[in-house]
Amino acid sequence: MANQAHLDILKQGVEPWNRWRAQHPDIHPDLIADDFCKADLSYVNLSEANLYQANFTKANLYRANLSKANLHEASFYKANLHEANLSEASLGYARLTYATLSYASLAKADLRRSSFVDTNLSHANLTNCSVYGISVWNVQTEGAIQDDLVITRRDEPMITVDNLEVAQFIYLLLNNQKIRQVINTVTSKVVLILGRFTPDRKAILDTLRDELRNHNYLPVLFDFDKPRSRNFTETMKTLAHLARFVIADLTDPASIPQELQAIIPTLAVPVQPVLLEGKREYAMFVDFLKTYPWVLPVHYYRDQANLLASLKDHLIDPAEHKAHELEKR
Repeated sequence: MANQAHLDILKQGVEPWNRWRAQHPDIHPDLIADDFCKADLSYVNLSEANLYQANFTKANLYRANLSKANLHEASFYKANLHEANLSEASLGYARLTYATLSYASLAKADLRRSSFVDTNLSHANLTNCSVYGISVWNVQTEGAIQDDLVITRRDEPMITVDNLEVAQFIYLLLNNQKIRQVINTVTSKVVLILGRFTPDRKAILDTLRDELRNHNYLPVLFDFDKPRSRNFTETMKTLAHLARFVIADLTDPASIPQELQAIIPTLAVPVQPVLLEGKREYAMFVDFLKTYPWVLPVHYYRDQANLLASLKDHLIDPAEHKAHELEKR
């Protein structure tokens, strides 16, 4: 049950409540399962509050601070969350049907298994949200920032995409064989980017991903710096089968031999390797070049700017040419 003393303070109004929060910053309000239906809570400070199963149906939460709050299984049906701060909040199994979250911040929020139906997310910030198992239907995302959406469970290698509806799509592809069979007939715009996301390497891969978006592709990054799960190889093959082509960063030689071994011998998808000048490809990769015609010559780059400048002529165009060639076989 909710803490009655906390509820009594909140019932006095938003201003007294916010003053109390400022005076007691170490207290995490306990408002579990309370009913805020149609309440006017604009500008309220509910950061780090326990609002598990709370009912915010048709509530006004304009510019409310819900950062780091526990909103697990909360209901926001037709709620107004315009410019609200939900960064790092836990929204697992939350229901946001017909809610307005325009210009809201949900950066690093846990949205796993939550429901967004007819939700307004225009200009919202969804950067680095966890979206495994999310339900997304008819959402408005114009101008929304959707970078690094994590579609996998926390115990699996991290897979990120940059579109909320694509996140649900990729998730279904990874977990539904019948859907994968249908997708085989559809021309794909997905580009699978392989590499190890240590801080220095991730900066390169992030800029590569951003530039691929500018060329109308849907980049999918697979982070190998995570423990392998039992279905790791199957996941790799599914993503590669979906991809128009693969870009593999060989600069860290300890990162991807196992992954390429799972893809190249069994799947004829163009693989465009890239390598920082001064580095050498690992020994087994030379055998790939000799044996499999869908493996393209290594493209060497001097730095990040040089890689981006050469993206179209030396990565995209050769990979597309090879993809067309393979389609004619």
